[in-house]
Order: sequence, then C-alpha cells, then structure tokens
Amino acid sequence: MHMADALLSPAVGGGFWVATAATVSYAAKRLKESLNERLIPLMGVLGAFVFAAQMINFTIPGTGSSGHIAGGMLLAILLGPHAAFIVLASVITVQALFFADGGLLALGCNIWNMGFYACFIAYPLIYRPIIGKNPTPKRITLASVLSSVVALQLGAFSVVIQTKLSGISELPFKDFLLLMQPIHLAIGVVEGFITAAVVNYIRSIEPALVESKSAEGRGFKKALIVLSILAVITGGVLSWFASTHPDGLEWSIKNIYGKTEIERKLPEITSKFQKIQEKTALMPDYSFPSNSEEDASEAWPAPDPGTSVSGLIGGAMVLLVVLFFGFVLFRWKKRGYN
Repeated sequence: MHMADALLSPAVGGGFWVATAATVSYAAKRLKESLNERLIPLMGVLGAFVFAAQMINFTIPGTGSSGHIAGGMLLAILLGPHAAFIVLASVITVQALFFADGGLLALGCNIWNMGFYACFIAYPLIYRPIIGKNPTPKRITLASVLSSVVALQLGAFSVVIQTKLSGISELPFKDFLLLMQPIHLAIGVVEGFITAAVVNYIRSIEPALVESKSAEGRGFKKALIVLSILAVITGGVLSWFASTHPDGLEWSIKNIYGKTEIERKLPEITSKFQKIQEKTALMPDYSFPSNSEEDASEAWPAPDPGTSVSGLIGGAMVLLVVLFFGFVLFRWKKRGYN
C-alpha cells in the first residue's frame, strides 16, 4: 500500500507529514515513560523482520493481484502501540529513502495508512478486547485476523480519500473505492493469519512477551534469536519467492487507469522530492541499479543477489535506526528529560 508521489498534491502530502510527525512525537513521549532497556533490541529485530516480510508479496488467487503484510498489527501486539508506530515509521522511511519504495512526499501518508490505524485503532479497540485477560491461541488468531482486516480497510479507505483530496481525477472516487476495499479485505485476512502464526509461535517461546510485553522472561533471548534468524532468512532467501503480480494499490489503479502508475505533470515541489529520492535510493526496487525495472524478470521464483543484499542491508539499516532511537529515548528517560 505504498503510495507514489504522483497520487498526492503537495498540500495533502505535506499535511500528512505534519500529522505523522506529531504522532511520532506523541508515541516517543509515551514510550519514554515506560521504556525498558531490554525491549530496545526487540524493537530493532522486529523492525528488521517487518522490513524483510514486506518484501514478500503473496498472490491473491483469482485476481491477478498480490499483497504484503503491513506489519502494524504484529508490531503492536508484541511491542505495544507506541513502540510499534515508531518502528513501522522507521521501516517505511528506510524503504522510501534507500529503496525508492513509496514516494518521499507520500512518506507521511504511507506511515499513517499502514501504522496509525493498526496501532491506535485496531489494536486497542479490537485486538485487546477480544483476547481479554486470558489470551489463548484461538483468541489470538481471531483477534489478529479481525484487527488486521479493520486496519487494512481503514488504510485502504484513507488512500482513496487522500487521492480524492489531492484532486487526482484519473481515479474517480467510487470506482477506486470499489476496487481498493475488496482487494485489501483479502490481503487483510492473509495478514491476520500470518500475524497470528508469528504471535502464537513467539508466545510458545516466551508467553510474557505476548501477554504483558515483558522482556524479563527466560525465553526472551531465544525469541530474540529466532526473530533475528527469521529476518535474515526472509530478507535473504524468501524474498526470491515474492509474487510478480501488482500489489493491491497498483492493481486497483491499473483496473481504472490501464497502467499501474499515474502519469501526469507533477508540481515543482513533487519533482524536487523525486530528485532527492533518486540520489538517496542506493538500491531502487530492492535490486542493484543495473537490475532495476527495465531489466527485471517475470520469472518466479527469482533468485537474485540484489534482492538478497537489499533484504539484508535494509533490515540492518532499520535495526540500527531503531536501536539508535530507542537508546536515545532511554538515555533521556534516565536523565529525566521531558
């Protein structure tokens, strides 16, 4: 659901930059109040895992479309909503800056659409009430699926509203809405089951991590090691098996516009954002520059050293960004900064 800059006006893109920055600031302040030093490496490792997992698009049968997990619900369940929002913001920022996945003008929208609804609406209002005080595998599965569906439905609707507010006439509101919501319903169901599988597995290793967000249990180090291994395998190898079909957003655009990307004259500020991204994107489209879109193969699976390197480097970047952010917050907490 990574939006491109061409889908937004500068006013809408800038407005969501402000809203997202304010939410990150709020989340950081709340996280600082209760941050445990042992939780910081978990935040980093989970960020690396979500980065890698987002590289793997799964096919939605019978549609010609694909989807990938947004990761907001998984992070919120294992870290709590405030830490989750910060970690997901780090993931999406690294994707945009260094891999040209989602536009820079659209960065605020993308963080908002994939993070806000999962962390601050679906998690507290759907997931928590369903699992109650006695979580079981069945309750976790039901809660994960329902909350993931709601989070993605709200995120997809938000994309439609943002394009409408931006005056993108190529995507009529009703037509775009009727394509975006059903395809993201299917993607949300799949993400829900993936989320439940990971959460239930981590719970089998360290129940306290899932039930009370405690990093003090005996199984914490094992959970950390398992998630690290999963991040490396997912980014380095499983990424070869990503579906070649367009994702839900691209599929919806193609069914209306005939192409997966809107071609229109961009405002000057949008063009400037794109020029900045061209300079910062070390491995656009998760591949070596010479292996980008024009040389991409439609074969599946597609073993590609560029993809593996992207998965490993990107995961490492997210890990370092989150660790830095987490330890800065922890130092501020210890020194009593507000």
